[in-house]
Amino acid sequence: MGQRLYVGNLPYRTNDEELTALFSRAGTVENVQVMRDLATGRARGFAFVQMASDEEAQRAIAEFHQYQLDGRALVVNEARPKAVHSGGPRNAWGDSDMARGSRREPRW
Repeated sequence: MGQRLYVGNLPYRTNDEELTALFSRAGTVENVQVMRDLATGRARGFAFVQMASDEEAQRAIAEFHQYQLDGRALVVNEARPKAVHSGGPRNAWGDSDMARGSRREPRW
């Protein structure tokens, strides 16, 4: 099973094909997904790259972390699983334990 990588600090014009070509230098790329804003379609400045093997993923991290792409130093590391939301109610501060009685002001 391959390794999923997080690629951050991307230039906003970067597309899936460009990242595939770049990361192919480190090994077989199984999938690339440049994350986009759902409303505007504009790139959000980060992507996920799935490499075919753990060895190729480590090679990609070594080669492309801090790699300069259009004047921006890429951040490349192992992707972490998305945090699981407990599904409980949340207050205006984002706290899931509403019975806590926090007196903080909301951050909006």
